Amino acid sequence: MRNLYRYLLGLACTLILSFAAVAHADTALHNVRGFLPDLRFTLKGAEGKTVTQDDFKGRTVMMFFGYASCPDVCPTTMAQLSQVMHELGEDASKVRILFVSVDPHRDTPEILQAYVHAFDSNAIGLTGTEKQVADVARRYRVAYQIEKPKGDNPDNYEVAHSRGVYIFDDSGRARYLAADTESVEVLTTGVKTLLDKG
Repeated sequence: MRNLYRYLLGLACTLILSFAAVAHADTALHNVRGFLPDLRFTLKGAEGKTVTQDDFKGRTVMMFFGYASCPDVCPTTMAQLSQVMHELGEDASKVRILFVSVDPHRDTPEILQAYVHAFDSNAIGLTGTEKQVADVARRYRVAYQIEKPKGDNPDNYEVAHSRGVYIFDDSGRARYLAADTESVEVLTTGVKTLLDKG
């Protein structure tokens, strides 16, 4: 069952990337304009704040789905995105990293904010109710599954999730989708392209 789910996760990512590849790309990233919806969500941030897409008007957004206790993929991707921000220099003020948790049971807004802050001081950690998280994940075709707890500890479990970095322009339009293995150089070039157009 677990292998089947991993296969389905991979298939979901492959389908998104395959559809996106038919669009013209002016960077090495997959151009998803017209294939994925604009930035739209209602989630919870630190200090009980309700956060929506309106909080990021005028900024380019790099959005990633994961969870704070992820052992490998999430910290690696966050480190890459942090490096992109470093490479942008002064232009980094026009960009935000959004880390959306698919583990709302363990990831409180405060835990998430502390997690993303360790990588980038301007990154935003977002979570919500199960329904809020599921709605945003479905909107961007993100598959995830919370595994059964191990042993007697209800908080000892893993989360399987599809991977990818979604990049939105300063008007909130979905523009690029990158594999989590994409290089910092390619990601930076894609973001700079959007900033130059803006």
